Amino acid sequence: MAHKNKENYSPYKARQESKGIDLKATDRVSNQRGTHKKPETIYSVNEANDRLLDIFRNHDFKCSHEERVKLAHFYRLLLENQEHKNFTRLLKIKDIAIKHFIDCLILTEICELKFPLIDVGTGPGFPGIPLKIRFPKEKILLGEGVQKRVEFLKHVREQMKLENLDIIGRNINPHFVYPVNGVITRAVEDVTNTLKNTINCLQLGGHVYFMKGPGVDPEIDKAQNEMSEFFKLYKDISYDLPKTENHRRLVIFEKIKHAELPEEEDNDILLNDSF
Repeated sequence: MAHKNKENYSPYKARQESKGIDLKATDRVSNQRGTHKKPETIYSVNEANDRLLDIFRNHDFKCSHEERVKLAHFYRLLLENQEHKNFTRLLKIKDIAIKHFIDCLILTEICELKFPLIDVGTGPGFPGIPLKIRFPKEKILLGEGVQKRVEFLKHVREQMKLENLDIIGRNINPHFVYPVNGVITRAVEDVTNTLKNTINCLQLGGHVYFMKGPGVDPEIDKAQNEMSEFFKLYKDISYDLPKTENHRRLVIFEKIKHAELPEEEDNDILLNDSF
C-alpha cells in the first residue's frame, strides 16, 4: 500500500527507522566529520608579535624583531586556514610559539645546518618556514605530497614574500635527485626510511637532521644496521625546550658513500620538481 504522504515519504528512512536507527543523530555525526577545530581567537599580526615577544622572553628564547614579526604573520596565516584545512592541533598562540616556533628554531642554537636544505614531509611548513625566516638568504626546499598543504605553502610564500624557497609538490623518494647538502625532518617517518628516500638527493658529506623524541633509540639502531654502508651517525643531542618538560633528541646522520641511482620509472621526475 502506498504511503499517504508521498511527497515526504522515503523508503530508506522507513527502513532505517524500522531498525531503530535515529537518523537525526546520524546526520549530526555526519555533519561533524568534515569540520575541524576552530581557534577561539586569531590575533592580528601586531598583537601576535607582542604576545610572541612575551612568550619568547619567558622561555629565554632569542629571536630578532624582524624574525618575530614574520613568525606572527605565519601564525595568522596558519590559523586563518585552520578551520577548513586542519593543519595543526595547536590553536593557542602560546602552544604554537613553544611547540612549533621554538621547537623548530632552537636546533639552530645546537647545530650548524647545511644548505641547500630540504624539509621532507613539511606539512604546513614545519620546520621549513621558521627556518626560512631565520635564514632568508639560504636555499630551502619544502617537500610535501598532500595537495592542500602544497597550496597553503604556495600561499604563505606569496603572502610573506619568501625568496629562494622551492616547494616540491610530491613525496620525496630515491628518484628525487635535486642536489642538497642538508635534509631535515620533524617526526614524519622512521630514520631508515628517510635515509633511503633521500640518499640520491643528498650530497656526499651532507647531513640528515632528525627532530625526534627521547624514544628514538630503536630507530637509530635499525638505521645503523641497515644503512651503515652509506651513512654514519654523526651526532645525537638530547635537549629540552627551554623552561618546559618537553624532551627532544636531534639525531644527525652523515652521508659517506653514494648509492646507485634507481631505474627511472614512468611519470617520475628525476631532477627538479619544484615550482
